[in-house]
Amino acid sequence: MPRSWAPRRTLFRGAVSVGPEFLVLAGPPSLGAGEAILEGMDDLSGTGGKDDLAGFLRTRRSRVDPAAVGIPVDSRRRVQGLRREEVAHLSGVSVDYYVRLEQGRATQPSEQVLDALARVLGLDEIERGHLDRLARKPRRRAKGPHAKVRPELLRVLDLVAGAPALIMDHRLDVRAGNQLAELLYGRPTQGLNTARHIFLEEDARGLYADWEKCTLDVVGHLRLAAGQYPDDPRLASLIGELAMGSERFRRLWARADVKARTHGRKAYHHPLVGLLELHQENFALPDASGMELIVLSAEPGSATQDGLRLLAGLGAGERPAPKTRRTTGS
Repeated sequence: MPRSWAPRRTLFRGAVSVGPEFLVLAGPPSLGAGEAILEGMDDLSGTGGKDDLAGFLRTRRSRVDPAAVGIPVDSRRRVQGLRREEVAHLSGVSVDYYVRLEQGRATQPSEQVLDALARVLGLDEIERGHLDRLARKPRRRAKGPHAKVRPELLRVLDLVAGAPALIMDHRLDVRAGNQLAELLYGRPTQGLNTARHIFLEEDARGLYADWEKCTLDVVGHLRLAAGQYPDDPRLASLIGELAMGSERFRRLWARADVKARTHGRKAYHHPLVGLLELHQENFALPDASGMELIVLSAEPGSATQDGLRLLAGLGAGERPAPKTRRTTGS
């Protein structure tokens, strides 16, 4: 990209916000979204840099009720949540040390310090692990796994009968899916990224019965993945693309929430069979591949189970044999 088109860092109204950074893009609209937002940035927020640590700590302390931790509050208080010096005092560290930690200038904090901060800030287990990754400087920064989907896993997918099943990686790329998964999404799973599908494909928005909750889950997962794989260029490019294309993504990203994919209710408004209220289970695959097997099951005897059977019947005979199925690359 010519340097005259490169975005420049700024702090005025109308800029594109990615976490604590603000950008204004001085390039043509044809410029690739992910490429444009990354160009000119020292460190994309959310990919393990000091700005990400500062943003995470700021957003966590802003959500702590001072009264709940014994700090008197009156009408003159203008700070939302805790001040830096209050976090330091409650955590048993000096104000100077906490400031340096929040600014990314205090290296290798002890487990005791991080545990104290997690207690004061009310972090859950996922957030505590995220704080640890952001606060420590690993000797080798992870670029992300590049495992391929083994043929045996494809056979497992085809053995999952009566439920949509997917293999998904840390970037939310669907690496493979069974017949019901493709019928559920109304498209081949090859090339499907569920983050793009939810945020950038307007026609797909109606598929998700609880679209707003889905967006929260996606951003929380990508924040967590960015902390785990800070040097993954494809993940950083995806985050940039989403930030360029979705105002809601930018607002949610700035909150610095992290969330692991887990089990729970997933509801879809399918255009052919109506409401499908499914239960999602995630199974982490071995070998540190970063991939998970995701199965969306229906309660036995429910209307959703009938809907899945109808969907499977509508798609009967359209599926190629398993041996001819292709999967997305790493």
